[in-house]
Amino acid sequence: MPKKKQIPVVDIFAGPGGLGEGFARFPYHKQNLPRFQIRASIEKDTHAHKTLMLRSFRRLFTDSNVPREYYELLRDINRPLDQRLGQLYDKYQDKYEQASTEAICAELGNVRFDKKVRVTLEKAVGNEKNWVLLGGPPCQAYSLAGRSRNKGNNDYVPTEDNRQFLYREYLEVIAKYLPSVFVMENVKGLLSATLKNKSIFNQIINDLQDPGKALNISHENPNGLKTSYRLFSLMQEEPHDGSELSDFVIQMENHGIPQKRHRLIILGIRDDLEVKKLPKTLVKETKQINVSQVLDDLPRLRSGLSKDKDVEKNWKSAIKLATKSDWFKELSNGKTNIKKKIRKSIAALDDFEFDRGSDWIDRDAKSYYKPDWYQDNRDAGVLNHQTRGHISLDLHRYLFAACYAIENDTSPVLKDFPNQLHPNHKNVKDALNGSLFADRFRVQRSNRPSTTITCHISKDGHYYIHPDPTQCRSLTVREAARLQTFPDNYFFCGPRTSQYVQVGNAVPPLLAHQIAEIVFAIISEAGAN
Repeated sequence: MPKKKQIPVVDIFAGPGGLGEGFARFPYHKQNLPRFQIRASIEKDTHAHKTLMLRSFRRLFTDSNVPREYYELLRDINRPLDQRLGQLYDKYQDKYEQASTEAICAELGNVRFDKKVRVTLEKAVGNEKNWVLLGGPPCQAYSLAGRSRNKGNNDYVPTEDNRQFLYREYLEVIAKYLPSVFVMENVKGLLSATLKNKSIFNQIINDLQDPGKALNISHENPNGLKTSYRLFSLMQEEPHDGSELSDFVIQMENHGIPQKRHRLIILGIRDDLEVKKLPKTLVKETKQINVSQVLDDLPRLRSGLSKDKDVEKNWKSAIKLATKSDWFKELSNGKTNIKKKIRKSIAALDDFEFDRGSDWIDRDAKSYYKPDWYQDNRDAGVLNHQTRGHISLDLHRYLFAACYAIENDTSPVLKDFPNQLHPNHKNVKDALNGSLFADRFRVQRSNRPSTTITCHISKDGHYYIHPDPTQCRSLTVREAARLQTFPDNYFFCGPRTSQYVQVGNAVPPLLAHQIAEIVFAIISEAGAN
């Protein structure tokens, strides 16, 4: 039987490659060859591009023949990363050159693309009739948080914010190269976003159905392909008629993702693709996956201690001072159980030895959830698992919040905190009244899916408090990556702040893998592969 041709994939606005990873690993069982081939991943951020590049390089090897030098690069944390990368790529120059043609550092910000992008797309899919386009145009201008930040800012002019129109670059790729199928992802806030009192999402839906018409362009089409598309929701088994735009919202906690992440995902199928059966929909799982199922096997860590000598002894001493503090004495009237939990957690500190972790920890870890998805047995270690520093008062806030969450099965809002633990911030009064930022300190409860991992995790970490009160810290990059379902051997390059941003902006690869199964069925049924 002849070997089936892999289906080409282009991933634009790729970030660290979450969407592409899900397609590249379909199916991920070792006895099956991948059905998709990432031909191009385009990303403008230099750190995210390094992550893409390293992942592209690794994908050129099967799991069993990834070179020893790759693992040495991960372990050798005492040398600069660029030096280690250069050494690895010099050793495997042919694979490096191949990966370099796939992972491209470039910006899709000009309507007709720059030369680098044009050349990349021509090489990747210029003569292909059937291929898949992936991408999520940058969403900051559409997100509810972004719109909240810009509210009242007289210097912000929506019509001059280029991010409002980056989807048109995505549209241009469709119009010029006519993929068989496209998958477009964006934030839920896009549903309510408007420009000049008109719905942006309505306009996007209309444009995606006929991209050439929307852009007022035409191009050579020697293959006689249709230039229009039918749009589908991954939740509805019929072409979308545009009546219920919320049908495009995917609640990922219902589909095996350990995170309450709600995103818009649009599936487009070129009109000439002969698909007799309607596309499948995402399968709704009967049980949601909770935080403990994907984090509990990772090494226990302490945070760094800011504004003091950062050693374990001082860190423990800073936490133990909580029971002598005024805020602890204030705990009464219904908070007796929390006081007991705090004392018990502090007593437990001496049962453990803590360090702050590292970009490589020499310890085996195996997720209780889908270990065959997360695990690489050759790693024998944990990547990107290092804590950030916190001031002593934040350690007390995290201790209180985690104990409160255990006792009350909910994360506390600001009014639940003792007065002495309130932050010195101008919005505190509003928060206490239940309006703004009431959940400024948010515990990720162990028995629930996490809240949405966003790029805000790169800031102070207050929204991402670890559920274990003996660790008194925010989540590490690896923990955030686990909640985003990145495999454990996925190494994030760049400073830690950038690593957090990359993880927060990504599409969970495990969800992308489920979408890949749907897309593969569409293209196979049409006889296009």
